[in-house]
Parts: sequence; structure tokens; C-alpha cells
Amino acid sequence: MAILDERTLDFISHSETQTQRLGVRLGELMQPGDLICLSGELGAGKTVLARGIGRGWGAAARVTSPSFTLVNQYPRLPDGVLLYHIDCYRLSGWADAVTAGLEDIFDQRAAIMVEWPERISAMLSPVQIQITLSYESDTKRQLRFQAEGERPTALLKAFRQSAFGR
Repeated sequence: MAILDERTLDFISHSETQTQRLGVRLGELMQPGDLICLSGELGAGKTVLARGIGRGWGAAARVTSPSFTLVNQYPRLPDGVLLYHIDCYRLSGWADAVTAGLEDIFDQRAAIMVEWPERISAMLSPVQIQITLSYESDTKRQLRFQAEGERPTALLKAFRQSAFGR
């Protein structure tokens, strides 16, 4: 693990299980209003990380990729606060996102994960944690966490403490 500064963290995951466990740690710390953006090529592990985030959030259902449905929502047990999981892979830009009604989701007080955020970047708040996943080998993935804004920086700090003890 490399802590580049208070807003940036690099990590190599050595398995799908480890990637998912990192997601659990992050999901446990998320609050309504948090925005997590997941970038990376196909097969980089975005949905694996999202599955862990959903478990940590306390979702009753297993997080699955919303590639065809665009959006899945997961109420947190026991309070019912929503975690939205948005997959923008099939969107060609801002106009598609508006047509799909994504603006309404971003206006709510919910936690949000977005895969392929670069496809709707004009719609997203700059206050976010950007996680870029890179394929290193069949078992290894590099994850770079970058926080923008006060709350995301505090969330990244708490995540680093929870996951790595520093």
C-alpha cells in the first residue's frame, strides 16, 4: 500500500476476495450523500468491488452489475437508506443519462456508486472518491483511490484506518 498524500491511496489486490473485502470496509463507512466512482477497463474488478461495498453498506440483496438495467438500488438494513449502483457502460453521454432519469437519483440523499463515470462526468459532483482499477494479472488488480472534497477525504482516511490500520 502506498499513501501518496491524504487524498490518494494505491493498493495491489491479490485476489477477487481481497478486492471484495476492501469494498466491504468502504461500504461500512459510507453515508448518504457519498459518491464513489469506479473506473477501469472491462474485467478490472469494478463490480467485485461494488459487491463488497454493497455488503458493507448492509444491503439485503447481493449486488449485481446493472449493465442492462442501468440502475440497481439496495436498501440498507435496518433503516432502508438507499445505495444506488449505476452502470454507465451503455450510455453514450450526458443526453442518454438525462433520458434515463439519472438526474433524479443525484438529487436524492442517498449513497451512490457509479461504474464508467467518465460517460456522465458532466452530471457528477466533483466531491467524490474516484477508484481506478487496473488489470495487472489474472489475480492482481491495482486500485487507486483519489478523494476530492472534505467528506471524501475524511472517508478515505477512515477507510485507510479500517482496512490497513494507518
